[in-house]
Amino acid sequence: MYRSHTCGELRAASIGEDVTLAGWVQKIRNQGFMIWVDLRDRYGVTQLIFDEERTSSDILKEAEGLGREFVIQVKGKVIERVSKNPQMPTGDIEILVSEFNLLNPSLTPPFTIENETDGGEELRMKYRYLDIRRNPVKENLMFRHKVGMQVRNYLSQQGFLEVETPYLIKSTPEGARDFVVPSRMNEGQFYALPQSPQTFKQLLMVGGMDKYFQIVKCFRDEDLRADRQPEFTQIDCEMAFVEQEDILNVFEGLTKHLLKEIKGVETGNFPRMTHAEAMQKYGNDKPDIRFGMEFGELNKLAQGKGFNVFDQQELIIGIAVPGAAGYTRKEIDALIEWVKRPQIGANGLIWAKYNDDGTLKSSVDKFYSQEDLLGWAQTVGAKVGDLILVMGGDTNTTRVQLSALRMYLATRLGLRDPKVFAPLWVVDFPLLEWDEETKRFHAMHHPFTSPKPEDIELLKTEPAKVRANAYDLVLNGNEIGGGSIRIHDKETQAMMFEYLGFTDQEAKEQFGFLMNAFEYGAPPHGGIAFGFDRLVAILGGQETIRDYIAFPKNNAGRDVMIDAPAKLDDAQLKELHLQVKI
Repeated sequence: MYRSHTCGELRAASIGEDVTLAGWVQKIRNQGFMIWVDLRDRYGVTQLIFDEERTSSDILKEAEGLGREFVIQVKGKVIERVSKNPQMPTGDIEILVSEFNLLNPSLTPPFTIENETDGGEELRMKYRYLDIRRNPVKENLMFRHKVGMQVRNYLSQQGFLEVETPYLIKSTPEGARDFVVPSRMNEGQFYALPQSPQTFKQLLMVGGMDKYFQIVKCFRDEDLRADRQPEFTQIDCEMAFVEQEDILNVFEGLTKHLLKEIKGVETGNFPRMTHAEAMQKYGNDKPDIRFGMEFGELNKLAQGKGFNVFDQQELIIGIAVPGAAGYTRKEIDALIEWVKRPQIGANGLIWAKYNDDGTLKSSVDKFYSQEDLLGWAQTVGAKVGDLILVMGGDTNTTRVQLSALRMYLATRLGLRDPKVFAPLWVVDFPLLEWDEETKRFHAMHHPFTSPKPEDIELLKTEPAKVRANAYDLVLNGNEIGGGSIRIHDKETQAMMFEYLGFTDQEAKEQFGFLMNAFEYGAPPHGGIAFGFDRLVAILGGQETIRDYIAFPKNNAGRDVMIDAPAKLDDAQLKELHLQVKI
């Protein structure tokens, strides 16, 4: 056997035992007459000792030739460590080596394999198999496994069955771009990789499976950022014979379970907020409620006072920045420049300081009295010592811009504590959203989402006002899950396709299999999908999902380790009936 123990399990109680260990050389300290080697595996680090008096000359010579990341096996006796290290679980002992076996040498690694490394991100992604040996990456992957096990345990105890669905499916026109796979045996035809198992989990409900889940890979060919990958993992779930309240209760329970078991955090019932309220108070549909800074609408107080900039705007809104009245003019000017950047696109900011003496000093004192400014302060919830920041413009754009500023300031002020968890349900989303480019409505979630029953009649007259029977679960300003009650009858589904601009022929070609299934006794059903990568990252105190994925892609969607995507040779292209470049 290669080892009797791991490098993380030996303690003082093991002193005197003969053991066999195997692993990678972490560090070497050579004092000439004595050599210490830190041996590492997934479980920890154990110190080995070789010395002139107790180690044979042959083994001592081999130890002298060791380098970092050599793979070795040793046998020896557990002895008490003279200079103990309380920072290491194995710091009371060391192994006096009596037998040595070099299993594999190693080149000098391109970066140091330590908790703090000198390797840049792109270099570490190229040698990801080495990066995984570092504790931060290793522990993230172990943490991901722990979360996944808790999800499976909870859902299994709730009566859910894990069912696998296909990866090679049919391309559909809704949502992001599909990754497509050419079919060799069906010339000119293509599979698509699933953006989600949506239609299959609905068909499982038609099939009577009642409660389904799957921790499943999904694929979207879209622009990337820190919290997005071309392939990602979902906790995909569906239930039959349920209403919205049933689903919210079950998956609020899952989230509470994860917070308690993984983080030791007990939470009460999750607050709920309509989509309209979230947009009005926070400017986005996934608000971070760990801190305040809610929007205050100032149209009545700020317009009609002679300040033309505000008089011409559709919406005037402001926030109170806690404790920021002491900002210098230079700091405020920097904020103004920040919102003017192309990424935000605002024209500027108006500010007012709520001084310690109870007076307000603003950048528009010429137009507004103390009474006016005190009205501003009251509306945005400002207290003495706060800084009031105000924006104006068209409603949707201005809310988005102020939301970005709110989040930026919260991060800067340390208000987004990763150890604090603030979950929130956002409900009553619009069913449809208008696309100016295509001049038609698109489903805000997907075309299988059921409208609120009381809003169905509005589809004929005011489709933009129809609310969806949909819900998102937000955690710390991130959407971690989203779902809906589904349409389960053919007539309503056909009507939805019509409003989304599908012809009868297009609907039949794309989704005929689902429409047919609805004619064979489809039960009322609904579900939710959690972004597993994002959920794990947030529970781990971060928001960058790449740190919790074993082999992630970079911001260009490339795997720099295996150099993918890559070209196919002409023979492969010909076999797949794809055009060969001349």
